[in-house]
Amino acid sequence: MSTSELALLRQASREVVRELGFLQNHDSPTKLPHSHCHALLELERWGALSQQELSQKLLLDKSTVSRLVQKLRQAQFVEVQVDPEDKRSHCVLLSEAGKIVLQAVHETANQRVVAALETLSPEQRETVLAGFQFYAKALKASRLLAEIELREIAPEHNLGLARLIRQVMPEFGAGGPGFAIHDPEVDAMYESYTQPRCAYFVILRKHDGALLGGGGIAPLAGGDPEICELRKMYFLPELRGLGMGQQLIARCLNAAREQGFHSCYLETLETMQQARALYLKNGFEPLSAPLGQTGHFGCDRWMLKKL
Repeated sequence: MSTSELALLRQASREVVRELGFLQNHDSPTKLPHSHCHALLELERWGALSQQELSQKLLLDKSTVSRLVQKLRQAQFVEVQVDPEDKRSHCVLLSEAGKIVLQAVHETANQRVVAALETLSPEQRETVLAGFQFYAKALKASRLLAEIELREIAPEHNLGLARLIRQVMPEFGAGGPGFAIHDPEVDAMYESYTQPRCAYFVILRKHDGALLGGGGIAPLAGGDPEICELRKMYFLPELRGLGMGQQLIARCLNAAREQGFHSCYLETLETMQQARALYLKNGFEPLSAPLGQTGHFGCDRWMLKKL
């Protein structure tokens, strides 16, 4: 993007903020601070949330959200209840009064947006909607990417990886017999992937070290010694769609080349459509039958890439 285009986009962003009244101290006509309106809107969208979850949704620190919730509670717009799944935690949820005040927020905001869109043609409205969605997604993606790092596996990642694999695989119907979730290495990933000609990489959140994804390579079991297998490449939902899959697969393929493999094999599922699209994009070609003796008879798609 050129400097002039960047300046135009920033100027347009500032004008949107001003026109929507976000420089004012409060929303009109409810007189609520904008941060309070956003908190109520997130509670309406997601239902009961912990203060930590609300903090993550609003991109505000925990102490700020704690004070915000206290003020909303004093105004009787929210209720705080014990979390039924964890008696030590509390959930924040909308009260009936909160639902009523949100109706006024929606009415005012809808009127403003409708009035603006009526000045545009149908084609222009579609452009505005698509543009805002792309821009919002890009802003979120860039923020999240700045908060994570890709690094080699370490012993302290074993427990987090085991949990991640056992959480993600059933999501795609891969929790039964014949899937990698039952491999002995799941509980000893560091020890397994520090063997000769193996490599594994993890994706971590910088501020707390939370493990969000991972993937690696190892020699294909029972197959050609010059073929490696792309193994256990999984991401938590919050990491998907950010482009980290491309970064991770590139790192794995580079490691495979450094280890002298001439091809990379993988096994996957028909249901894992996003993953298969990524593999195809990176030059993997479908096979009609599996290679090697991985023991993963539950997989129904096989692919191979020449390195």
